[in-house]
Order: sequence, then structure tokens, then C-alpha cells
Amino acid sequence: MYRQGDVLIVPVAQEAVPAHVTDAPREPRDARGRLVLALGEVTGHAHAVVGKGELVREPGPFGPLLLHLPGGGRVVHEEHAPIPLPEGWYRVIRQREYVPGSVRIVAD
Repeated sequence: MYRQGDVLIVPVAQEAVPAHVTDAPREPRDARGRLVLALGEVTGHAHAVVGKGELVREPGPFGPLLLHLPGGGRVVHEEHAPIPLPEGWYRVIRQREYVPGSVRIVAD
């Protein structure tokens, strides 16, 4: 398991990757060529992955992301140390905060 700020990255075994991921749309890369996992609303900084790979968003308002890194990659952020990730599949989960009557995504 890996954590950078409000983003949790959990390895997923190949056989546990949902079948629908094969045909699911991929998230686009940003202007800098990164796969953005979470964008800071206040600072504009981003938790992002550099390296070859694909990012798939699961359905739903808090749908997690599935990240595939066939050759590994690095998670980068302007205010955190980079985290190297080995090749494989990962589930990317944003930290949530309970607010009475609702749930909100934590913004870094």
C-alpha cells in the first residue's frame, strides 16, 4: 500500500481486476503528460503518475480509479516526495471525510 497526502494506492492482483475495465474509457493525460489522480482545488498541485500506463474511473460519485502500470511508474506531487510504483494494477482511493448528513472528498 502507498499513500501520498489524501490519496491511497492499493495493489490489485491481475485476477481481481474487474472484467469491464478492458472496455472502459481511459482518463486523459494532462497537458504535462501525467495521469492525474487528484487535483488540488486551492493550489492547483496534483497527485499524478508519470510513466506509461492507463487510468480508468469506476462509475459513481466516489468511484475509485484503477491504475495500470505495465512498466512501473512514479507518483509525484509538488509538496511530497515521489513514490516509485512497481508494474501492476492499483486501486486509487481518495480520502473521504464524514460530515453529518453527507460525505466529502478531502482536498489536499
